[in-house]
Amino acid sequence: MAMIAADNRGLRLVTRYAVLVLIAIIFVFPLVFMLMSSLKPDQQLLQDSGNLRAFLPVGDISLQNYTDAFQRAPVATFVFNSVLVTGVTVALSLLICSAAGFAFVFVNWKGRNTLLALLLATLILPFETIAIPLLMMVAHLPWVGFDGVSWGWLNSYRVQIIPFIADGLTVFLFVQYFKDLPGELIEAARVEGASWWQIYRKIVMPLSGPIFATAAILKFLVMYNQYLWPLMVTQEEGYRPVMVGLQYFFQLNVAWGEVMAYLSMITVPVLAFYLYLQKAFIASIASTGVKG
Repeated sequence: MAMIAADNRGLRLVTRYAVLVLIAIIFVFPLVFMLMSSLKPDQQLLQDSGNLRAFLPVGDISLQNYTDAFQRAPVATFVFNSVLVTGVTVALSLLICSAAGFAFVFVNWKGRNTLLALLLATLILPFETIAIPLLMMVAHLPWVGFDGVSWGWLNSYRVQIIPFIADGLTVFLFVQYFKDLPGELIEAARVEGASWWQIYRKIVMPLSGPIFATAAILKFLVMYNQYLWPLMVTQEEGYRPVMVGLQYFFQLNVAWGEVMAYLSMITVPVLAFYLYLQKAFIASIASTGVKG
């Protein structure tokens, strides 16, 4: 019986890994197609798209499409803008939304449930419904800089960062995670005279690695893929992100090899960020003992 049970466990393990490998292959295929297509001239790219040659580095392979992509658009500027805006927004969002979630869960104050319900109600509003009012608002807001007071946030990094720092979904994720933390730790720390800031920084944050990684990934994807809002608020190339820059490759004659090269380059930061947070996510689970 023990041998049969062991065989069944081995079979389930093999089946599980086979399914995971199959899913991984399905998700990797588009990336392989994009990368291989970026190395081929347009005529060969279109000819190979109907067979398995589209996934293989065969034919006239070169880096010419990458060179042409840099000549057609300021790719480095677009990537820098997206990485800067996304990185700053993610960092500030994790700090502010986690602090808000901490206050909703651990601090007793009047009206917190009502405010949380109103915050969650904002999730049902699509961004398109508030885009125009938000645009009219930021176009007349003041800003204090090194040159003094200026009016209007258009054509700037702040107009792409500040409106998206806090959002209901990220706060909700932290609230749900913090509710599962042991309340005895918080009560013991309060008895010992710890302040709320000390509890948040020294107790809650070290135990919340998985939710920080999850929220960071979700926020990164939303911000890095922003198109409508940057298109509305930036008219200068120096502030435009990668998704707005994609339209440069569809003006006049469309070169699909250049499009694939551009997409390959702007995918690199996403994959790098995901792989980094994947390691941090696994490490945090191992250190906290959280099982999923």
